[in-house]
Amino acid sequence: MVTVTLVSMLSQVYQYGLRPWLFALDPEMAHHLAIAACQKVSEFAPLQTTVRAFCHYQHPCLQQSLWGIQFPNPLGLGAGFDKDAVGVGAWASFGFGFAEVGTITAHAQTGNPKPRLFRLPADLAILNRMGFNNRGATATAAYLAEYFDRQDSLTKTTVPLGINLGKSKITALQDAKDDYLQSFRLLKQFGDYFVVNVSSPNTVGLRDLQAADQLGSILAALQAENDRALPILVKIAPDLNDADIHAIAAVCQSNQVAGIVATNTTISRQGLKTSITPITGTAIADEAGGISGKPLQQRSTEVIRLVWQATEGKMPIVGVGGIFTAEDAWQKIVAGASLLQIYTSWIYQGPLVVREILSGLVQKLEAEGLEQISQAVGLDHKAKSN
Repeated sequence: MVTVTLVSMLSQVYQYGLRPWLFALDPEMAHHLAIAACQKVSEFAPLQTTVRAFCHYQHPCLQQSLWGIQFPNPLGLGAGFDKDAVGVGAWASFGFGFAEVGTITAHAQTGNPKPRLFRLPADLAILNRMGFNNRGATATAAYLAEYFDRQDSLTKTTVPLGINLGKSKITALQDAKDDYLQSFRLLKQFGDYFVVNVSSPNTVGLRDLQAADQLGSILAALQAENDRALPILVKIAPDLNDADIHAIAAVCQSNQVAGIVATNTTISRQGLKTSITPITGTAIADEAGGISGKPLQQRSTEVIRLVWQATEGKMPIVGVGGIFTAEDAWQKIVAGASLLQIYTSWIYQGPLVVREILSGLVQKLEAEGLEQISQAVGLDHKAKSN
């Protein structure tokens, strides 16, 4: 049995031992090493057992069902970490209740020029302008087919798998729906749910697809192909104004969208402690890319509240942005998020942060006298209406 003391000790080992070594490396090199390690866990059952012993946390009050899918807990891995879906068998062992891979595009692409990934330690943030670098939907589908075919029941992923879809850079905006559709056709047999990413700031013009007519066209094409009735979600930007958020929510509702992921990275540089970008020496205000982590925390929670209000709490929300502690997670849940995702805090705090957040959520539920995590969703809104 892993005790609280042991978890604390191991967290200290990561933060004061392993993390300084990783942070001494180029950020993208460190990411490649991390994802290679996760792929080994995904493909090797004994490693899964070892990781699970330290990172996994289970409690019945954290379980819930959404879209007919059983989630063992509400905390998932956000898109952007496992871009090529090579770690699908590892995420359950690391304690995640689900994982979202990608972003995957119809065409393979190398992404934007390097350097394109930067740590901002003073802000507990990451700046990235990766540009949807991935091997493409065809290669990803082939890998997943081969992976699931050769893995036995012990090494197959045991948590729901989301697949995040983006537009290929070479595809014109007017042809975007065909690009998303091609990826969806190739991958629909592998995902438990899909996310339409129209909100990354790192592909020219992509955020224009959040406009009602463009987004509606993409969603209509996907739903026409959706013969398995898979949940299709939309990921939105935090930099939209309130009126645009309400408009997107309306488009989503009219196109049978299953949920909204709030939010992607931000292009805002307001309130940052970092003034000069590491590696390039450029002023942070002049550096392209989206920022994730702590600076996004407040705005992403505000967007969750707006989406809840716009949909009257009828559309499930996946909350992402600046979740480092159980309190951070709780604030997004009571604002209206049914599920949560982390990425940046996993980098800064290490794999045990999943266990720490989940155990903290159980304590929150007990303090509030609630029996299930679903009872806490949107609690702030329900309190105000009473």
